[in-house]
Amino acid sequence: MISPQTQPKTPNSQDQYANTLPYLHVDEDGGWTNISMRPRSDTVSPRLGEAYDPSFSEAQESMQDRIVRISEDLREIENFYNIEGSPARYTRLSEFFKSELAELSDVPFSSYSQDEKVDYILLKNFLYRSQRNLALDRSREAEFAPFVELFAEPIRKWCEIRQRQQADEVFDPQTLADSLSTIYNAVLHCIAHVAKHGSEYSQATGSRAARRINELRKHVDETCNFYSGYHPSFDYWVASPRAALNSALQSLEDQVRNIIIGAGDENTITGEPIGRNGLLVELEAEMIPYSPEELLRIAEHEYTWCEGMMQAAAEQLGYADWRDALEYVKNLYEPPATHTSFVRGLVTEGASYVKKHNLVTVPRLAEEAITITRIPPAKQRVSPFFLGGRRLQIAYPRADMEHTEKLMTLRGNNRHFSRATAFHEMIPGHRLQLYVGRRSRPYRAKLFSTPFFIEGWALYWEMVLWDRGDFFTTPEDKIGSLFWRMHRCVRITFSLGFHLGQISPEECVELLVERVGHERSTAEGEVRRSLNGSYSPLYQAGYMLGALQLSQLRREAVETGDGRFAEKAFHDRVLGANVMPIEMLRALLLGKELSPDFKPKWRFYGDV
Repeated sequence: MISPQTQPKTPNSQDQYANTLPYLHVDEDGGWTNISMRPRSDTVSPRLGEAYDPSFSEAQESMQDRIVRISEDLREIENFYNIEGSPARYTRLSEFFKSELAELSDVPFSSYSQDEKVDYILLKNFLYRSQRNLALDRSREAEFAPFVELFAEPIRKWCEIRQRQQADEVFDPQTLADSLSTIYNAVLHCIAHVAKHGSEYSQATGSRAARRINELRKHVDETCNFYSGYHPSFDYWVASPRAALNSALQSLEDQVRNIIIGAGDENTITGEPIGRNGLLVELEAEMIPYSPEELLRIAEHEYTWCEGMMQAAAEQLGYADWRDALEYVKNLYEPPATHTSFVRGLVTEGASYVKKHNLVTVPRLAEEAITITRIPPAKQRVSPFFLGGRRLQIAYPRADMEHTEKLMTLRGNNRHFSRATAFHEMIPGHRLQLYVGRRSRPYRAKLFSTPFFIEGWALYWEMVLWDRGDFFTTPEDKIGSLFWRMHRCVRITFSLGFHLGQISPEECVELLVERVGHERSTAEGEVRRSLNGSYSPLYQAGYMLGALQLSQLRREAVETGDGRFAEKAFHDRVLGANVMPIEMLRALLLGKELSPDFKPKWRFYGDV
């Protein structure tokens, strides 16, 4: 937790409150305590209890208020201009990012505190990243334009008329019906194009196109549902061409999935590689001054260390090959009747350990109010292990699952694998991280979320407890911990390899099975979740790389130099800073000199 701020002296008269503002302290248990007062600054925007002033200049905003405003404004723009691929959406977003960057250049950077300078750089980085990704999106749109844009443009036109509801845009159901009939013929033309030329397009292009077709079909439905039953002649004219168009769009989507993506089988894993240029954009935004190729070498170096430790633990158990020892450990799973209480005990153990050794502050409610739920079998196809955060979600076989699936789930969630993930997901991992983050600088989490901080923090604790030497003591527990370390190394290898176009989803699965020892079903779940678009391209790499960054930062802040932080204070300060790239966290904690044109340069792993 953040250390309590110094209490200001009590004023002698009421007049001394004239230029102060109220603020709240957070106590050790995460609750709100008394309201104190702090000096009012001429550079901050209106706050609690003040009337809104429409003439207030955005140049007067504090950085925190600016970030909150931009977060909300961006949400408004994306909610209204919600048709992906629309020129109107691209134009409005581009104008927004450009104008906010221009206004940001006028702020008084040199007068800011270190925290405010960090916020400035984070915001500038976010806006530049958004601009670059917008441009990349437009270039990817062009790849499937030959079989989408012919019908997409008139669909967007009608949907945007419905959204605007301007008095000068007269809506006529017969005209819409004529247009839908024309759009239907355009879709038929695109179906013929895909049948003839589908093999010329990449799987990634097909995946993006199928998603876009599905989105457009939903927008047509939303537009028609808005008028249906309300406009007197709408259903008379529109019902028939609407149904025909809906069927044609569904046929085109199915054809794209079958011919271009090759996803007729529900077990097929698909993804959208972003290429080397896309990865470079993401790495710059995450403030990682390494190339994708260098990160692959870091992953291999870490994997080699893990494999050596795994072999040593295997020999302690009498096995000549670590894979045989891993098979032994996998079969040490908890039976159904006691599994939930076993997992709850692991969560309690992790929290008790860090409190006993005074490693990090654990607010009472963070530990007390933990809810446990189960991951449904269908969701286990993409989440075959624990999930954490506000609640602990556990993967465990249900009665109606196939026998082989039950065994793979049991083996993939055995006692010793679970011991190394329960605290990762809860305390001191994600549960504690999110609990504090919702109470300390929550505005940073809206725009600056990064897996290098979120997942790096949780894996970092696996490294801390390993290095302490008194948590993973048995060979079985060491194998359970090393399994996950190897897994995170190979996550870098397969995710970057996929986005570089070097390996297929099927080869990603094989890497996890052969190099880590995954059950095939859990390997497929990991790859499916990693590549299906629900996670950012660098998300899987963020675990190991973020943990390595935090480990190096801990050495600099706690173990070397002036030792400015005790270990507990360091961890509390990291949590209190909330989400940001680790290089910015380093600059904040160590007081590094910052400039408005800050560029990442911290080689946290040395040269590789």
